[in-house]
Amino acid sequence: MIVKMIKMTLKPSHILEDAGFSILTCMQCGTCTGGCPSGTYTGLNTRRIIQSVRRDKDVLNDDDLWMCTTCYTCQERCPRGIRTVDAILTLRTEAIKQGFMLPAHRKVAQAVLLKGHAVPINDDFMEKREQLGLDRLPNTVHKFPDALEQVKKLLESTGFTELTEESE
Repeated sequence: MIVKMIKMTLKPSHILEDAGFSILTCMQCGTCTGGCPSGTYTGLNTRRIIQSVRRDKDVLNDDDLWMCTTCYTCQERCPRGIRTVDAILTLRTEAIKQGFMLPAHRKVAQAVLLKGHAVPINDDFMEKREQLGLDRLPNTVHKFPDALEQVKKLLESTGFTELTEESE
């Protein structure tokens, strides 16, 4: 579900060219899509995204842009060495700058702002850590709550807070 349609101010191909990507070398072999674990469970088709960028179609509003888990399988297997995941991350960054983010990603970002973690640590998790011989809490803001204020300040100083606010 798209929360907010954004109007492209730059063509997707120009966004990637400006970032140093050369997607014109893509021969559309499909190796990226064929090896994509996320594509097995979602509508993600990395080949289609790259092809759409080459044709300057609007990919910034494409929900599938957010289905990439950044495992880098496509990038490692590409016979032309195209930095597919890095290109997807660049396109996501531009989409966020223009105000588009999927609701689920916005919720995760807000959890990071609130708690310092995308996934809170519960009692079951702490028990499993102890069973494995680990400290009950990892060396994160869970263990050092004073650091949470520093994380919040850092995120606020970068404008992350504004990027993750709910759209009207």
